[in-house]
Amino acid sequence: MRDKARHASADAATAPVVWLQPAAPAKPPEGAACNGCGLCCLAEPCPLGMLVSRRTRGSCVALRWSDADQRYWCGMVSQPQQVLGPRWRWLAPWAARLARRWISAGSGCDARLQTYSADPPSS
Repeated sequence: MRDKARHASADAATAPVVWLQPAAPAKPPEGAACNGCGLCCLAEPCPLGMLVSRRTRGSCVALRWSDADQRYWCGMVSQPQQVLGPRWRWLAPWAARLARRWISAGSGCDARLQTYSADPPSS
């Protein structure tokens, strides 16, 4: 069974639901190192994700699941050629370096989201 995740600040009845890979690591505490849980990118794209996804809501199209690593990776860092496509492939080396900075890789989890392994607890 896949895990559900909901925004913590939203009303449980109207909160967006995102589906995570069953093997995805649990969301780390806020401020802890990113472990590739994917929750933030599945909930909404970051500014870089907005550019490559061409949307401001919903999951980021750059997010990639790695079966080998059992975690999510930003495709703009790990596979920029795939995300950019053939037309923009020449930008890939530059884009990967810029992506690390734009997503603030290594600076810690900033996702203020709540996760549930099933439907949220009833009040």
